[in-house]
Amino acid sequence: MPVLNERAYLARAVATVLAQDVDGPMELILALGPSTDGTTALAREIAHADDRIVLVDNPAADIPVGLNLAIRAGRYPTIVRVDAHSELEAGYTTRALATLDRVRAANVGGVMRADGRTPFQRAVARAYNSPVGLGGGAYHGGTQEGEAESAYLGVMRRSVLDEVGLFDESIRRGEDWELNLRIRRAGYRVWFDPALAVTYWPRESWSRLARQFRATGRWRGELVRRFGRGNSVRFFAPPALLVAIALSVVVGVLQATGVLAGWWAVAASVVYLPVAAYVLLVAAWAIGPGGGSGWRDKLWTAAVLPTMHLSWGAGFLAGVAAGAHDTVDTSRLGDRNTPLP
Repeated sequence: MPVLNERAYLARAVATVLAQDVDGPMELILALGPSTDGTTALAREIAHADDRIVLVDNPAADIPVGLNLAIRAGRYPTIVRVDAHSELEAGYTTRALATLDRVRAANVGGVMRADGRTPFQRAVARAYNSPVGLGGGAYHGGTQEGEAESAYLGVMRRSVLDEVGLFDESIRRGEDWELNLRIRRAGYRVWFDPALAVTYWPRESWSRLARQFRATGRWRGELVRRFGRGNSVRFFAPPALLVAIALSVVVGVLQATGVLAGWWAVAASVVYLPVAAYVLLVAAWAIGPGGGSGWRDKLWTAAVLPTMHLSWGAGFLAGVAAGAHDTVDTSRLGDRNTPLP
């Protein structure tokens, strides 16, 4: 479990891991980044109370670095990746181990079941759980068991990880997708089991959500630069939307100033169609059952969806054009880089 500024979530995340009923020895390794909100002190307190918890320092704060440090410190042949912003359902590990053996996979994952504690966070959770929000990837609500492109978190065979080289520490976002690409290219199975569910708590504020998705999009652009057609088509939808909006603005200005007139103005108006279709889609989703039960929930849903899509799309275009370089997810540092309460 990589940990950075997770004081509000860490105790519950750890408790759900330690409550797993595993037929055999188990340890929980926390890779501690340089938190500023008291998370490290809390982690030490929790570890002092249970000798199954092992602490390792992750001064770089990068998730793949922390994961590799934790994996190398581990003693057992199966690695269960967990997240400090998540909670494992009862029986998760037992079910995952059984599936791992049953289908002879190298990595097994399940459903990311997003949830929220505030109206804003619940709106983000609804977006995560819907195909409109994150494009319909299997672990965002799939129901059909089978081979998968990637796995959320993942229960992995240590021997396969050693063979393919653990996580790529040069990739700060999307590191799980890239690892699973190498696992599949090495001839092993990555498997999705919808009976496995993990509760995930999204970012709690608008600015943190935008920063998270901008960083994630930029790293996806970097992965497109590195792996090209190995990326799913759905990753190109948000940048395509952003390009359509930009074209609509340009055409609108040209029409308003008379540069485009007559038949040319009419023909150029076709650029408005995808933008109009997107607005109608967001409105329909927010007004319908997917937007929640109250008008406040529906307004938040209507605001959250374009925030996620446009932030991700802007990051993606920047990543494709110039690479990700040292881009980090500053949303994990709190708003304006101040300590979280």
